[in-house]
Amino acid sequence: MPAAVGVIQTLGFPGVLAAADAMVKAASVTLVYYGLAERGEFLVAVRGPVSEVKRSVEAGIVSVEQVFGAEVVSHYIIPNPPENVEQVLPIHYTEQDEPFRMF
Repeated sequence: MPAAVGVIQTLGFPGVLAAADAMVKAASVTLVYYGLAERGEFLVAVRGPVSEVKRSVEAGIVSVEQVFGAEVVSHYIIPNPPENVEQVLPIHYTEQDEPFRMF
């Protein structure tokens, strides 16, 4: 089954930490990537069914807005990304993700 990917980019580490926590708690998604984007900006990516990813990203945005000094730089959802996107971006499932996959 194809899985959507949802990404939130924040300014500052506390924001991305709050987003990642809220995203995995709000919906049945798997955290597949987090890391430094640039200039003190961080990003977090989750995979799962489109409806779950949408709910997850919405919860992540709300949680970032509640962290003092943090802000959402950008966010997006890609429903059913093609294979070439998965080969270029670090959004594929890895062996480390397998124990935590929800579907």
